[in-house]
Amino acid sequence: MTGWHAPDRLIAGYADGSLPDADAWSLEKHLESCASCAGRVSRAVRATAAGPVLTDLRQAVLAAAPQAPAAEPGPLRAPRLLWAAAPAVRGAWLPAVLLVALGAVLLAHVADFSGARPLLLAVAPVVPVAGVALSYGRHADPLHELAASTPSAGLRLALVRTAVVLAVSLPLLTLAGVVVPSSDAPGAAAWLLPGLTLTLAALALGGWLGLRAATAVTGGGWLCAVLAPVLATPDGAVSRHLSDQLSLYVGGGAAQGGWAAAAALCAALLAARRTAYDRLERH
Repeated sequence: MTGWHAPDRLIAGYADGSLPDADAWSLEKHLESCASCAGRVSRAVRATAAGPVLTDLRQAVLAAAPQAPAAEPGPLRAPRLLWAAAPAVRGAWLPAVLLVALGAVLLAHVADFSGARPLLLAVAPVVPVAGVALSYGRHADPLHELAASTPSAGLRLALVRTAVVLAVSLPLLTLAGVVVPSSDAPGAAAWLLPGLTLTLAALALGGWLGLRAATAVTGGGWLCAVLAPVLATPDGAVSRHLSDQLSLYVGGGAAQGGWAAAAALCAALLAARRTAYDRLERH
């Protein structure tokens, strides 16, 4: 509950459907914690032409399920959050994260492969990018058409699923880097800023290209930049050249500072283009 309450003009626009999406999202967020405004919105909607229809529908639902308990706003938040985040952790992406992490550990400790950490650091930044591509859109969510028609869709929903992807992949892959020994590769956490930057870049480009195309551009661009020079080396010392390449891209304060600046720029661009997600994959 806050000291601010929605003005009548805002509530009237929400009730008759004329309120812009951005204002509707803001009002819906406020209604989650303000019972007074929620009651005013309910009364305003009932006063519109749709009011009698909604009343009849509510009575029909209650008649069909008389034992259903009254829903509380607080307990509903967890199921709603799980519904919003579910596509980010289902399907093949989560096993792929585990495969990358465990594969690097097994290569280092079982196969005694000295290039396990450089290889992990090369692949890790594209893992969350791929997770974002696989968690948002009609290809990822059977209910996407329904979700995309609500004020909570668009960038807000994409960011919720991106946060889940990052929360899963960042600790797993960083922990794998810690337990994989390496004498010359950058530290286990050196990929975090590049991974975050590539994810933000994919989200920002998604407003123009669509999310899947944007993730292909950013993730593919990173892999080409890191792996192409290494594979082209004539002496075949792939592990050493990969470590050198990664040290150039992610090692040291200057490189990390550049990634931090790029992440801030991508975040600003994403904020400026946030309304593009209102129309993304709705048709």
